[in-house]
Amino acid sequence: MIFTRAQHLKGEITVPGDKSISHRAVMFGALAEGLTEVEGFLPGADCLSTIDCFRRMGIFIEEPESTRLLIHGKGLHGLKKPADILDTGNSGTTTRLISGILSGQDFETILTGDASIQKRPMGRIIEPLSLMGASIESLNKNGCAPLRIQGRPLHGIHYTTKVASAQVKSAILLAGLYGDCPTSVTEPALSRNHTELMLRSFGAKMQTEDVTATIEPLPHLAGQKILVPGDISSAAYFLATGCITPNSEIFIQNVGINPTRDGILRVLKRMGADVTILSSDNRTGEPVADLLVKTSHLQGCVLEGDLIPALIDEIPVIAIMACFATGTTIIRDAAELKVKESNRIDVMVENLSAMGAHITATEDGMIIEGGYPLHGAVVDSHLDHRIAMSFAIAGLNADGETQIAGAECVNISYPGFYEDLKLLQQS
Repeated sequence: MIFTRAQHLKGEITVPGDKSISHRAVMFGALAEGLTEVEGFLPGADCLSTIDCFRRMGIFIEEPESTRLLIHGKGLHGLKKPADILDTGNSGTTTRLISGILSGQDFETILTGDASIQKRPMGRIIEPLSLMGASIESLNKNGCAPLRIQGRPLHGIHYTTKVASAQVKSAILLAGLYGDCPTSVTEPALSRNHTELMLRSFGAKMQTEDVTATIEPLPHLAGQKILVPGDISSAAYFLATGCITPNSEIFIQNVGINPTRDGILRVLKRMGADVTILSSDNRTGEPVADLLVKTSHLQGCVLEGDLIPALIDEIPVIAIMACFATGTTIIRDAAELKVKESNRIDVMVENLSAMGAHITATEDGMIIEGGYPLHGAVVDSHLDHRIAMSFAIAGLNADGETQIAGAECVNISYPGFYEDLKLLQQS
């Protein structure tokens, strides 16, 4: 994809359904008894990998529309041994969460994914699931996929995670469904809580206290109707570009603003962005709002501590905003960026430096001096969807031409991203 400077961005958009919630809707619907209807599903490559895995384990899933699913659940013990290896594609969420579910089954599974997944750390789930009694083996002996998982009877544990990770927490809680006593997970900071909210709506006995979540074993999960809100991680690109592109005003409808995910809104406020939250409600079980963003004069800030888990996926586009802010932005406590679809610290520094930004990598984040104009460059996405979308925003606000290699990777989470950007330029 090639981008040149935009004169303005104006109009209304609706971003795709929340990726985290879409994954969980498929998984929990499969484990529930009866029909689960999902509206607003994200038909991105990652979520389609989750559908494929559960179909291979005998779950009938209808797709009357690309964003609507009918999942015919078979209960906690209704999954069947797949005839072949389960392939999770590029999806870390699928890989880690499904590992928790497979740990409690009565069959063996081999789980793998693409080249990126085969480099991402799985030791963080192997350790707690093994403590629960599961048999999980990294076939390449490197703590990564492919994984061989032999389901076994599990026992509940109280596990303290080393990082605040919703994927790790969720894998343990899902294994806890099959335990012989309650399972608790304590995190260093609160990660996104979609698993806890949705399992409770399906009938699981979940308790949360501060940074500890506890689940009772062997609940009766009943099929539900799930309304998936727009993904705030997808909305973040439009919030960012609405701030930094001249003469811009963007109205974003129906965005999930769960407090464990709304870090981008807190950062925008801290940076002085002109963002208004409109028409908020929580009828879907998750807080939802419309957002209005206008061209703003941004100030640099320091991002660190407990705020980081609430915006970890948005840090690449926050780094783009920081280039257009007055003063210096410092991002700390974000070493988790190194083990995402790419090493997002190194990739952001590499590509932004090529565009003329004053940016320095640190061990757990980056330092960005704002106010230095960006110029076009050839940007390598490293097949990381959040890198590609972030540099599309940079390219709309840079002199000359910006080329993004591997731009098609946005299909992982936002298949219509480039089309939506183009519509806002034409309004």
